Amino acid sequence: MSEKHKHESAVFVLAAVGLALITILTGWKLKQLKYRLINEPGVALFYGMLLGLIATFLPPDQAEHMGNMGNMSLNSTPHMVTVNVTTNDHCPRHMEKETFDTEVLFNLFLPPIIFHGAYTLHQKRFLDNLGSIATFAFLGTIISCATIGACIYGFTRLMVMLGRAADGDFFLTDCLLFGAIMSATDPVSVLGLLSELHVDLELHTLLFGESVLNDAVAIVLTHAITSYSQMGVGHTFDPPTFFLSLGYFLGVLAGSFLLGFVFTVITALLTKFTRLYESPLLETSVFFLLSWSSFLLAEACGLSGIVAVLFCGLSQARYTIHNLSSAGKTRTKQLFEVFNFLGEIFIFSYMGYVLLTFPHHVFKALFISGTFLSVFISRALHIYPLSFLLNLGRTTKIPCSFQHFMMFSGLRGVVAFSLAVRDTSTEVRRTILTTTLLLVGFTIWALGMATEPMLRCLDIRVGVDADENPEELSLEVATGSSDTTPDLWSRLDYKYIKPALTHCGPPLTDSLPQWCGIFARLFSSPYVHKDEEQLCETAPAQDDIICDLEKTEDPPVCEAGDSGSDHQEDLLEGDLGLGNAPALREA
Repeated sequence: MSEKHKHESAVFVLAAVGLALITILTGWKLKQLKYRLINEPGVALFYGMLLGLIATFLPPDQAEHMGNMGNMSLNSTPHMVTVNVTTNDHCPRHMEKETFDTEVLFNLFLPPIIFHGAYTLHQKRFLDNLGSIATFAFLGTIISCATIGACIYGFTRLMVMLGRAADGDFFLTDCLLFGAIMSATDPVSVLGLLSELHVDLELHTLLFGESVLNDAVAIVLTHAITSYSQMGVGHTFDPPTFFLSLGYFLGVLAGSFLLGFVFTVITALLTKFTRLYESPLLETSVFFLLSWSSFLLAEACGLSGIVAVLFCGLSQARYTIHNLSSAGKTRTKQLFEVFNFLGEIFIFSYMGYVLLTFPHHVFKALFISGTFLSVFISRALHIYPLSFLLNLGRTTKIPCSFQHFMMFSGLRGVVAFSLAVRDTSTEVRRTILTTTLLLVGFTIWALGMATEPMLRCLDIRVGVDADENPEELSLEVATGSSDTTPDLWSRLDYKYIKPALTHCGPPLTDSLPQWCGIFARLFSSPYVHKDEEQLCETAPAQDDIICDLEKTEDPPVCEAGDSGSDHQEDLLEGDLGLGNAPALREA
């Protein structure tokens, strides 16, 4: 790299760091003033647009210089795209490299953001509502994708009729691809708003859990639709290709989930059978690198890195955290929290900058209007019907006020942008990018600013302390159980999975049949005692597991509760994660 390029690179990085510092200080000042209408992502988006505006009005030579600084780190990406550019006199010009380096976006900033969202989910409430969350995330995302795709396809037909687009510019596969991109809600923005306002814990769990899992479905849906388009079937429906794409969708989803869990198993066993807890720095470093590797290996294998790191975060919080020292637990949580915070600032700033500096934006008024309308229609068509169906099986119903707020709070952000920016090689894809950026800005600012007034209008509780939930604590004491997941899963988790991966639970030599003796002795914790008082009780608290993990010569040992095995045998059946069972609540 030449000295000039080194200088430009340093200036560009310094500008990015300065922008982050200004965003942080502005957010801090707004919190001091108790101004909750906009949070850090919105502030970062604003400052990114301000920087883009400055770059736009600079003299041509300086603007080109500034653009080159922004492009230097953007030229090595495997997702780099090219655009055919023509001059005003219609003479073809050379192929021009575009300005997006998604390598930094995907490989550096995005994994910690997704991992942090999964890792900080309240385990007990998440499992209590797993059925409802999975329904909204999986079935709801598919409904949203189909609804947005159909609405946008109708608007593109209207554009053709009005002469605003040529017949054949937009195909149904393009509209469905856009529907998948627009179905990815943003856990960063949702978590920021809900945590700042301390909304009702049940609503927080449903919204945040849905936004985390829904990203995984939207990403794999996008890959599946893209693969269908690339299979050479033209733009007609081909059943064999469709089922092949469906198989690809399920294969990528299952493979990514499995890969994420494999890295959890590796991390858990490594922290279980070594004395890494004696050095919290090494312990935290190993935990961080293995969790990040789940994303990188998934991408290298053609799977979804975001899905892999998502499930890795969920399972690390369920299992590996038991093996960490007290300092290790604190450090891992704080490390990912810092990466998540800085990552969202840099990405939202970059979005704002791109919105005003990307030279090939395509603004189509009808397409943009149709997108805004279809997003709200799709949100309504999957929140209200699915809530009605879920309430038929839930003992704790989802009230209408929750449903109205869930329909309203479908913010778009990091994942939608990262999917839209992957390919800007055609006019259709550039239209998708432009519309995505506008929708992100609208949802972050307009919907974000209206969140607190909407909560007051719907009379939804705010200011709830997540650390204090006597109802849940009394539930755990009464039942000796930490969740109301189905009885079969609870027994498998308590008797086999946790004892194999952690120091918790009954010894595997007692749980497994005699013919598994070698396996039981191999994976049994060297520190598990048969005394019931020293066995772990699987009782996750709000963000952590209730374990007393100390940095001593002795291994980490979880706190004991009541007689674990007796209570686990008598687990009351829940309602498939649809809501808390009434019997348990009455207890």
